Amino acid sequence: MFKITGKIKVKKNTEQITDKFKKREFVITDGSGNYPQDIQFQLTQERVDLLDVVKNDDEIEVSFFVNGRMWTNPQGEDKYFNSLDAQRIKVLNNEQAPGTKQEFAPGVDEDNDLPF
Repeated sequence: MFKITGKIKVKKNTEQITDKFKKREFVITDGSGNYPQDIQFQLTQERVDLLDVVKNDDEIEVSFFVNGRMWTNPQGEDKYFNSLDAQRIKVLNNEQAPGTKQEFAPGVDEDNDLPF
């Protein structure tokens, strides 16, 4: 699992892709290098709610997996796609709202970060 820190730039609405699959995308700005990078992540299934308590411009740490897949288009060409699947979101701001948790990761066992 990888980790990155950045500020929330965009929070999209949850999309119901099929009856059994939903996703939510968000973008963080990583300012650690010479040039700021806007990086898009996705949350799936029960994790889509992780963004509900996060505000734009919040400084967060995202724990994520890199997933890749191949698709063959109608012309027979193989195309490759990557996704950054967020597993945990940790708010790093000091001004956390009273009564809210700092780290959000439903259904994740801290001692075992494997997704299965």
